[in-house]
Amino acid sequence: MLTATPAAPLHALVDLILPARCPACRTIVDGDGRFCAGCWAQLAFITAPHCACCGAPFDHDRGAGALCGACLAAAPRYTTARAAVVYGGPARSVVLAMKHGDRAYLAGLMAAAMARVGELPAGALLVPVPLHRWRLWRRGFNQAAAMAQALARLTGLETEMMALQRVKATPPSQGLGRAARAANVRGAFRVVNRERIRGRDVVLVDDVLTTGATADACARHLKRAGARAVHVLTYARVVRDA
Repeated sequence: MLTATPAAPLHALVDLILPARCPACRTIVDGDGRFCAGCWAQLAFITAPHCACCGAPFDHDRGAGALCGACLAAAPRYTTARAAVVYGGPARSVVLAMKHGDRAYLAGLMAAAMARVGELPAGALLVPVPLHRWRLWRRGFNQAAAMAQALARLTGLETEMMALQRVKATPPSQGLGRAARAANVRGAFRVVNRERIRGRDVVLVDDVLTTGATADACARHLKRAGARAVHVLTYARVVRDA
């Protein structure tokens, strides 16, 4: 005969008072970290075929090692970039809820999706894209650092939270094009702990890849500090056709 543990009534009471909700639209769902059917159907997961470098999805298979036009025109400083989903719809809601809605716990959900697509090198070092101290003070946490910590728990990889420092408070980059975003982050970063970087494969963690300007600027400093390779891993990425 099965008997309920003392904690069971408490869990039932918590579930009744605070039921699990869809991380995107807040509809009640049947388990924590689960999207409702409507939001799940709108998520656009990024799978092959895609650019071998930046991970931009292709509409048809172009062959092994194929690069997109942007990477052919100007090769990024990072080695590869991968993202779990296309930015927009429910994915955008999750990113904004984490950054601006005081829902840092969503880092675990995002990290689980990222771990499935990351192709993480064995022994790689997880490094979050840093916030400037004033923005960190206003927001209260760095979403990229929370995601890196969640990835470390899932993968067993090491993290180096202070490898990079944001030394320039840049204005928001929403609405800026590729060249303007690159100019916006020029001189914004520096490597603090070179000893931890030298000779290592680095996985640069962030929430969204837009034009890649921030990732490129960070990769430039990490490789100058002796990183063997820099792989960018984000929850979402902007796709122009989307």
